[in-house]
Amino acid sequence: MDTRTKIVDLPAAAAIAARLRSGGARLKLVAGYFDVLTPDEVCRLRSLSDGQQLMIVVLDPPNPLLPARARAELAASLSMVDYVLALPAAGLEQALEQIRPDEVIREEAAGTQRLQTLIEHVHRRQRA
Repeated sequence: MDTRTKIVDLPAAAAIAARLRSGGARLKLVAGYFDVLTPDEVCRLRSLSDGQQLMIVVLDPPNPLLPARARAELAASLSMVDYVLALPAAGLEQALEQIRPDEVIREEAAGTQRLQTLIEHVHRRQRA
């Protein structure tokens, strides 16, 4: 399966959410940067999915390491992720109004912390 087919635009994401709601399914939306996917982040997403449909919203961090499309493709490659939407950070509120997920989890701060931890780890390894 080409996991890039999980990447949708905002109108498609809103239509998917409406279809899920009409069928009685719940949609959990996780917004974050997904600039670096660490094993901890993958485990967190797995625990968040808990059998519900999981939509990831890839936002633009202040200083991204990867372009938005690459981050969206990384998120889409995860088996627990059902849909991926890439947006500028300023577009999240509008997207939430249109998608109306059952639950929203904001991971931007955690993503920033993970990136900082990774950078510190690399610096320590380089000094060793």
